[in-house]
Amino acid sequence: MKTVIHPNFSKNNCYDTTAKVCSMLHNMSFELYSYTDLEPRFPKTGFVRFGDPEEVTRDAELIIAIGGDGTILQASAYASKYDKLLLGINTGRLGFMAAIEYDGLYKLSKLMSRSYTVMDRMLLECTHFHGGTSDTYTSLNEVVIASKIGHLSDFEVKIDDLSVSRVRADGVIFSTPTGSTAYALSAGGPILSPDLQCIQVTPICPHSLSSRTMVFSPTKPLDLVIPSSRTTTYITVDGVSVATMDVEDKLVFRVSEKKLHLIDIDGNSFYNAVNNKLMSPMK
Repeated sequence: MKTVIHPNFSKNNCYDTTAKVCSMLHNMSFELYSYTDLEPRFPKTGFVRFGDPEEVTRDAELIIAIGGDGTILQASAYASKYDKLLLGINTGRLGFMAAIEYDGLYKLSKLMSRSYTVMDRMLLECTHFHGGTSDTYTSLNEVVIASKIGHLSDFEVKIDDLSVSRVRADGVIFSTPTGSTAYALSAGGPILSPDLQCIQVTPICPHSLSSRTMVFSPTKPLDLVIPSSRTTTYITVDGVSVATMDVEDKLVFRVSEKKLHLIDIDGNSFYNAVNNKLMSPMK
C-alpha cells in the first residue's frame, strides 16, 4: 500500500514515533513517501521516498498524520482533496481525532489486515463573495468570523434571505459535527456525533443572555452578513486566517460534496476520546 507520512516534528515524541512507524510499515511491505521539504529532518531510513506533496498524495492510498489535531487538520486538506484514507497518530496534547496514541503503535498491524472502520466526516464549504469575485474554502472543523478580541460586531445569519439569527458578539463559529469538539465546544456549543450531517452556528462571547448555538439542516445554504462593523473582521478556516470581511461582503455556507475518510482503528475512538480526553484533565 502506497502511504504518505505527514509528521509534525515540533511535537514531542514525533521524531521517534515517525521512525518507529516507518520501520513497522516497511516490514509490512508498505511503500512509504513524505515531502521533499521534510527530508532534512526526517529519520534516515533509506527506504522512504520524497516528493512534491501534491504528487505523492495523489498517487497514494493512505496518509498517516503524526502529531496533534492541527497536524491531522493539515493532512485532511490533502486527504479530502484527493479522496484518500487518513489515519491520525497522536504525539500532541489532546489528539482528539487521532485513532492511535504514540504508545499504541502495535495497532498499525490492523492496516495490513484492513481490520478497521472508516468514518466519513462531513466537510464544510464556505464561499466568500467580495467585490464582484468569490473565493471558496473547505474546512473539517470550522470557519470562524471574528473581530479583534474585545471589539463587538453585528452578525446576521440568513436562510432563503430570511433572517434566522442576529447577534452582537466577538464573532461567530460555523462548524461541522467534527468541529463541535473544537473551538465551538470552548464557546459553549454542544458535542455532536461525528456521523451527523448538519451545520452548527455558535456565537463567540455574545452580548446577550439568550444567544445560543443553533444547529441547521444540511439541505439549505446559510448566508452570513455583517450589517455594521467598527473594526476589521477576519475569516479563519481551520485555524488559518484566509481573508478579511467587509460590510458589503457575504459568506455562504453549505455541506461540501467531498468527505474525509478517517480511519478508526478500534471502532469507537470518538466516544473513547470524549470520555478519556474531554471528561478528564488533558495529559
